[in-house]
Amino acid sequence: MSWLKSRRIRYFAALVASFFLLLLGLRMVFLAFFADHHGLVQESPRAILQALSIGARFDLRLALLISLPVAVLAAIPRFNLTKCRLLRAAALLYLGIATLLTLLIHILDFGHYAYLEQRLSATALRFLSNADISTQMVWESYPVVWITLGWLLASALFITLLARIQRRFLERQASVQPNWTRTGITAAVVIPLVFLGLIGRVDDLNLQNPVPLRWSDAFFSGNPAVDALGLNPAIFIYDTHRIAQERYDENALRQHYDVVARYLGVTTPDPATLTMTRTVGPQAHRIQSPKPPNVVFVMLESLGASRSALFGNPLNPTPNLDRLATEGWLFKNFHVPVSGTAKTVWASITGIPDAARSESATRNPFISNQKVLINDLKGYERIYAVGGSAGWANMNALIKGSIEDIQLHEEGAWQSPNEDVWGISDLNLFRETDALLREKAKSGPFFAYIQTAGNHRPFTIPEDNDGFVKLNIPDAEAEAAGFQSTAQLNAVRLLDHSVGRFIEMAKRSGYYDNTIFVLFGDHNGRISRLPFMPPAFELLNLESTHVHAMIHAPRWIEPRVTEEAASLVDLLPTVAGMLGLNYTTATMGRDLQLPPPEGERAVPVILREGAYPLIGAVTRHHLVTMNADGTQASMHDLASGTPLQDVSATAPEEFARLSALARGLHEAARFMMYDNVVDD
Repeated sequence: MSWLKSRRIRYFAALVASFFLLLLGLRMVFLAFFADHHGLVQESPRAILQALSIGARFDLRLALLISLPVAVLAAIPRFNLTKCRLLRAAALLYLGIATLLTLLIHILDFGHYAYLEQRLSATALRFLSNADISTQMVWESYPVVWITLGWLLASALFITLLARIQRRFLERQASVQPNWTRTGITAAVVIPLVFLGLIGRVDDLNLQNPVPLRWSDAFFSGNPAVDALGLNPAIFIYDTHRIAQERYDENALRQHYDVVARYLGVTTPDPATLTMTRTVGPQAHRIQSPKPPNVVFVMLESLGASRSALFGNPLNPTPNLDRLATEGWLFKNFHVPVSGTAKTVWASITGIPDAARSESATRNPFISNQKVLINDLKGYERIYAVGGSAGWANMNALIKGSIEDIQLHEEGAWQSPNEDVWGISDLNLFRETDALLREKAKSGPFFAYIQTAGNHRPFTIPEDNDGFVKLNIPDAEAEAAGFQSTAQLNAVRLLDHSVGRFIEMAKRSGYYDNTIFVLFGDHNGRISRLPFMPPAFELLNLESTHVHAMIHAPRWIEPRVTEEAASLVDLLPTVAGMLGLNYTTATMGRDLQLPPPEGERAVPVILREGAYPLIGAVTRHHLVTMNADGTQASMHDLASGTPLQDVSATAPEEFARLSALARGLHEAARFMMYDNVVDD
């Protein structure tokens, strides 16, 4: 254990410990100062301790990040901190600047929270646009001189401490001589510890997919004061600086407000406030039952419509899902608003297309607390089940922040072992979720959201697969049916096999007859050739949003095929109509059993993401596309053998109708993401 006597190891450890204790002390000051004023004392000690634990891990990450550059300077062979006074002076200068910035950020954070009840984030930069007014307000509101003196004094004291630590560990003679064995042992111990410190978690760590601690983990309680306690302002600024500050184009939305209000059936339209609110009462088509039906949403990873024989796939990969579809409602022209798992989770829960232009809406901490229709399921227990980590893309922030009393079951909560990067297998996810639902059904109705992941690279086929048999065909044959490879084909088949087994479990467990099953693909995988489908889906990139979707509830509904366009955001309102709910909403989803005010049903899609999106509106017959600013608009015939041809001149009225819907609904979605946030 002589390597523990290393000057450089001890110096690095002391440096990390010093910054960590400084940050932890600042966190405790935050708790003490704001506990009474912001209602933390009303929270349970368990919630407070959990928030402090999350915050402490963020503090450790920042302490490590500050210290690592100095560790690199210490580790350089020959010319390093132990041998060069000039290099030690440069390191101390760097640490001094880091100290000044760290303390300044926390001082500004305290003031920002006292003023706005929000932790400091990148949005605070908006005050720089009115720097003169902001500066005057700060000068008149706070004892700036005393705060500045306190900041400088605290910084000077801490920098003095850092200088003493440097002299104590680096300016003395080495007690052990370095050698390759000792260096190897040091690296083998220190590097994993630093890695775990940066990741911020040691339990339930999937080394194939080590999801680090994220701001969404701090948003576990639904109480903004508790959430704030778990954040580190410096890290939060970094996490939020990448989020686009332009929320929506208000002028464009006002120009198309009448179209959007009519599309949604806004109760009392008001162009001045841009209200999207409407009240929906119980429908005549509601299910007549003395016992409220359960609701189970199953998100089918990467299951595009082209994967199904119902849409012409020659390999018949999904016989179980196709059977369920023919026994219920099959939506032939069903689209997710935009391709992507996190974006589908967002849209399916909120009823709003994820129109974020920087990453996904789930990654934006300012909008993770949405008003959602799931909360109108009064008396329902609510369960979200995912085989891997819900922290991926910060989806857990949306789930916990928006769905009241949600029971989130994720990686680490399951008895089954992880199969790959995505956690436990889909089959085991269904098995363990079925056991949960079997118990829930004894006490009352439940809403469950099951998020599968197996139909995703690396396309793992687990040994425990309940009799699944792989199909061994050449990759070329699979590619001709629209798959990337035979491995992907078998992953689709395994997903279908697992769903079939889940339905059998539900029947044996006794809740099948009283349950509405809603199954939908979250997007399609990247395609190659689709000779069995109309060329429009491949050539216009619609295949990425066109997914397999159905509602299966043989006790309550008769088989039906819906040819009109339908959207992911419509699923919850459709189920609400079946349940006879009375609710108020300001989101985009509509009951698919009600006639659309615009005539032929049209749904919005985003076909190209990023700073310059390509948006569109899809009907059963046409697709209108345009740039997000409305330029380069064109209309395409989905049944045509030459779908790239612009047919807008042949149907100018339809082109005008869909153009207005595409532009208006896109800006409405951007507006809704912020307008629909729960008021604190």
